[in-house]
Amino acid sequence: MDTANLTAFLAVAETASFSRAAELLHLTQPAISKRIASLEQQLNCRLFDRIGRHVGLTEAGLALQPRALQITHALADTRRALSNLSQEVQGRVSMATSHHIGLHRLPPILREFTQTYPDVALDIQFLDSEIAYEKVLHGDIELAVITLAPAFEAPIIAERIWNDPLDFVVAPDHPLAHSSPLTLSRLCEYPAVFPGANTFTRGIVSQLFSQAGLQPHISMSTNYMETIKMMVSIGLAWSVLPRTMVDWQVKALTLHDASLERQLGVIWHSGRTLSNAGHAFIRLLKDNAKGSGLLLSPAQTIV
Repeated sequence: MDTANLTAFLAVAETASFSRAAELLHLTQPAISKRIASLEQQLNCRLFDRIGRHVGLTEAGLALQPRALQITHALADTRRALSNLSQEVQGRVSMATSHHIGLHRLPPILREFTQTYPDVALDIQFLDSEIAYEKVLHGDIELAVITLAPAFEAPIIAERIWNDPLDFVVAPDHPLAHSSPLTLSRLCEYPAVFPGANTFTRGIVSQLFSQAGLQPHISMSTNYMETIKMMVSIGLAWSVLPRTMVDWQVKALTLHDASLERQLGVIWHSGRTLSNAGHAFIRLLKDNAKGSGLLLSPAQTIV
């Protein structure tokens, strides 16, 4: 069975389109069609139903998909393991990072990495932390630098890199900006804009209020911290932002009964062989954080 045909099959299954699969693999659409036809002939069954412009997996296609993923992942892992024997740092690193970390934490690290290892191609996807986690879990990418969940289970390995203090913030002219004393219950009297319901950060903030027996008045939510900052700065609501984002546009509040912090770090799959380039990137992350005094002790590594 030709692995190129399996790769084409997985691309069509993922995109539900022969043309988009062709773009994804940098091939022509006839080449994709030829590979699918060849695979269907080898397996003696139809893998896709083509009804008009709609492309969907048949029962046989649904059965093949997880097995094709296992085969392609195993082959890629074998190639990495053999390539690692050379000890050279080269090739490609597929990784994901959240928009916030990509903007506020990673630029100097990425710059140093590309200067130190010019033979490595970085394939970076900017994703919500929760989506990046799923991508690593399913073997679609090698590693991810994200907001960490409070706990991880095998097969994911997570290493904390940065402490990321969170501040309650309002617009400088918001009624809460000059109110004292401030408490969680006082915040609940005003509208809030929160991170998306399924985000790790939302879980951290919601847990704080839940433990106090309070329910904040959430009028809006979004996954993008820059959007939250904008909505806070024009006075629409209060919110929580990483301290690294607090400037003249918003005012940080001091609460006597609450403090918040999240952890940012790197995750990878324990069952996947990290490339030499992947190992080098993780080492650089740790060295950078250690140099800034932000790296946690090894005993606090999440496994």
